[in-house]
This record gives sequence, structure tokens and C-alpha cells, in this order.
Amino acid sequence: MKIAYLGLGIMGRPMAANLVKAGHEVTVWNRTPKQVEGARTAATPAEAAKGADVVWMCVADTKAVETVLFGANGVESVLRPGIIVVDSSTIAPRSTREFAARVRGKGAEFVDAPVTGSKIGAENAQLLFIVGGPEKTVAALNPLFSVLGKKVIRVGETGAGESAKIGMNLMIASIFEGFAEALALTGKLGVPPEILVELIQNSMIRSGVSDYKASFVLKNDWSPNFPLRLMLKDLRLMLDAAKQEGIELPATREIEKVYEKAVAAGHADDDYAATVETVKNL
Repeated sequence: MKIAYLGLGIMGRPMAANLVKAGHEVTVWNRTPKQVEGARTAATPAEAAKGADVVWMCVADTKAVETVLFGANGVESVLRPGIIVVDSSTIAPRSTREFAARVRGKGAEFVDAPVTGSKIGAENAQLLFIVGGPEKTVAALNPLFSVLGKKVIRVGETGAGESAKIGMNLMIASIFEGFAEALALTGKLGVPPEILVELIQNSMIRSGVSDYKASFVLKNDWSPNFPLRLMLKDLRLMLDAAKQEGIELPATREIEKVYEKAVAAGHADDDYAATVETVKNL
């Protein structure tokens, strides 16, 4: 297929590279120019998307998606019937539905397909795709999903993928906050962190979150797999969605405060695991 890949960050760049390796004709664009070996580089989103069968986005936030699609030199100007726009960013579900309606007004189709699996999953094509969109359109994308990830779960119609993704990230943030607070408390009480991790990994408390992050935490390695600033963005998406639906997320609101303090302490571009340092110093 002819694919335009827009957004070459921690996740997007390896995803685009895997599409190239699979033999697809890929044109890439990034706000700050970057290259992917074997792909053509475009100067604008519109240039990248012109003539493409699929336009795939993975950018920072809701505003970035809106700009890529509908801003100056955006994708909208070259949309045509038959093209599929796929968004693997994590953004507001309500905005996703609004963007999809506008894209479909041009005769194109739209699928929200946020991912989980972090940087390593993107590099190793082991991502989980959390998808919202028409069944027929999602099925047409299966050849691409298969070279980017290990599994696709269609949650429902447009916006359902984003809704499920922010729910999953709510659990990730909550689980990790418990891990960080347990490390802070038991550390003060004299328990070595290595021993606490061993206990966790051999008990019912064990989770994929602590398994994945423990080795980084024990080394004080905050190199970004999932930047803290993006988790803070997602926490705010959760709280905004909850407000729209008239429900309260009290624990999530408190976790947001921890992330705000972590950003103020200079950890915005570190992995969200750096909140361990913030919790220790509260």
C-alpha cells in the first residue's frame, strides 16, 4: 500500500520503519524534520498524504491531530473517497468523533487506533491496537496491523478505541502510583527496593506495569519509553471525559497533582517512572 505516516516520535518512527520493512511505499512527515530509512520525506502533511491509500498519524495530543488534519497544509486538502485515516495518537474521544465526521464529509474513512506496548513494543512490532471504527474498514487495515503489532481489539465504533485507551492508561497510572508510594514508604522503613520488587513479583500484587518498570526504577533510569508529560496529558483527558460524563475520579485527580509536581521538578521529558522521585520528596 501507499502509506503516509505522520509523526515520528518515540512510537511513530519505529512504526513507520516497520511498514517500510514490510514492503509498503511509505512517505513520512514530522513537525521537526526526521527521516526513516527507505521512506520518502515530505515537507507537509498534505504532501505526504497526496495519493496515499492510508494516512497514519501518531502525534502528541488532540491539538496536534487537529492541526495535522485541518491546519495549513493539512491532510484535509487532499482527502478523497477511499482513503483511510488512522489515528494512533491518544486524544479526547469526543474530538475523535468530531474529526472523523469531518474526514467522512470528504468521502474518506477514519479509524481511531491508539496503541499500548511502549517503545519496545513499537520497535519489535508487538503493539496492541485498541480500535474504534467500522468493521469493514478495520478489516481492510489488518495487513498493516499485522506488521506493526501482536493483536488488534476492535472495541466498537468511532471514538471507542480512544475511550478504552484512556481507561487503560488510568489503570497504568494508578498501579504505578501505588508502586511508587510503596517504594517510598518501605524505603523509609528500611526495606531494600530490590527485596520489595522480589516480593511483588512472587505475590498476587504482581502486574505487567511493575514487571516492566521495576528494572528501570531500580537503576534510576528515567530514559523515556512513555514521557511523563504525555501521561499527564492523558490524565487530563481522563478527567475531562469524566467531567463531561458527570462522574468523579478522585484518585486520578490526586495522581494528576503528583505529575504536575514532577513536571515542575524537571521530569517532563523523562519516563513517567520518574514520579518515583517526586513521591519520595513529597
